[in-house]
Amino acid sequence: MPSVLPSHSEFLPSPSALKKLGDFQFRKVAGRYLITNEWGRYVILEPQQFSDFIHGLLPKNGPIRKKLSEEGFIKGEENREALVAGFRGIKNHLWSGPSLHILVVTLRCNLKCVYCHSSVVGQDKTEFDMSLETAKKCVDFIFSGAAKEFTIEFQGGEPLMNWPVIRFVVEYVKEKNLKGNKKASIVLISNLSLMDDEKLDFLIANKVGLCTSLDGPHQIHEANRIHLGGNSHASVTRWMEAFRKKTGRSLGALMTTTKRSLSRPKEIVDEYRRLGLRDIFLRPLHYLGFAKRSWQAIGYSDEEYIAFYRQCMDYILEINRQGEFFQDYSSHLILTKILKRFDSGYVDLRSPCGAGLGQVSYNYNGEIYTCDEGRMIAAEGDKIFKIGHVSESSYPSIIEHATTRACCSASNMEGQPLCFSCAYRPYCGICPVLNYATQNTIWGRMPTNSYCYIFMHIFDYLFEKLADPKNEEIFKNWLNPPQKPVISPSCTGQLMGK
Repeated sequence: MPSVLPSHSEFLPSPSALKKLGDFQFRKVAGRYLITNEWGRYVILEPQQFSDFIHGLLPKNGPIRKKLSEEGFIKGEENREALVAGFRGIKNHLWSGPSLHILVVTLRCNLKCVYCHSSVVGQDKTEFDMSLETAKKCVDFIFSGAAKEFTIEFQGGEPLMNWPVIRFVVEYVKEKNLKGNKKASIVLISNLSLMDDEKLDFLIANKVGLCTSLDGPHQIHEANRIHLGGNSHASVTRWMEAFRKKTGRSLGALMTTTKRSLSRPKEIVDEYRRLGLRDIFLRPLHYLGFAKRSWQAIGYSDEEYIAFYRQCMDYILEINRQGEFFQDYSSHLILTKILKRFDSGYVDLRSPCGAGLGQVSYNYNGEIYTCDEGRMIAAEGDKIFKIGHVSESSYPSIIEHATTRACCSASNMEGQPLCFSCAYRPYCGICPVLNYATQNTIWGRMPTNSYCYIFMHIFDYLFEKLADPKNEEIFKNWLNPPQKPVISPSCTGQLMGK
């Protein structure tokens, strides 16, 4: 929770020492003191080192004092140019427009996932398909934005149920990429149950990224992701293997944690390894959509999720110590900010967040939302996060929309009293949409905020491990993987099941 200096006197710096201390926040993690600053720099100190630091008693030429100087914790000894460069890296999203545009090409789906947040409809309800006309308007709208490079992501429902629109958008984007000074990449998020060789060949030939969901071994996956008339685990693993044979690469996969997952962390990780994957994307449930109605059967406490996360990560680190590359990609994205001081595209771990600024979601009917979770809330009857329509709005109008501004203000961590004093502020973010869904306010109440609790303890775990140089070396290796996975851009920003 917030980093407040303890009241006992040994931690109160003297006036002379205080003059030399740079601005910093701190948190006690696993018996050591983590200190961070506005520049995104950190140092982990033993208790005596921390006491000597705040009292100005560190030897001037000692290695700890030198490290603190380099990282900007001692006034008058900062390397300003290096610190500013790192700060710009963490905040680089503020200098461009939305880099992720989610096209919901249909609400129809042939799966009945127990945690679905997308308010899907039956397979025969074609009135919930995006039309070719609306798809064209969406693409034209996207290309009118400020970003020079961006990603268009097909979502649903199950997007393959509206294959004609997918094919049209891919070809139309290819045409616009050739004509203009902007470039779009495309990703398809699919359960793969409707995939065939013709579709797969088309997607590969047009360099469309593919990402799917895999919740673990057959028993867990089948229980979570119920295929109406088929075997969801068999279909997804079949087409993952087909993709590997055709491309020599692994298809990206996302894992959602339910109550069934909690007692089987090693089995879930090993299923990914069995299928030749080098990455898993650990994700908790959130109290939205069908998951809200099924919570008693599939939900769990925040403490239970963190225990599961720690077990998975301990096992993954052991795998790496044995010489095998395998990573949790959600941790990878956080470590990118911590170790490389660069924004990783994790739109929810931004200040301000990515709602309307980092991502935009386009519903099947052309309505525009701040993000896909904002669209999901609208599906339950509350269009508070709607910011326009492709037939009526302009790009400037959605960026300047009152709702976009409100989300920006609510997710500015300097405006949150507890967040402002938190040691993890340089690397963290606030999600107004989840706050609204769970606490009925876009500002949120951090002392009882589930999102805050989960990320606070994920940060605790990562910094606890970073204190060991062997773990730090493994984490640095994750940031330079032998093969970058194709992970859903929206899910690198939203850790929630779909």
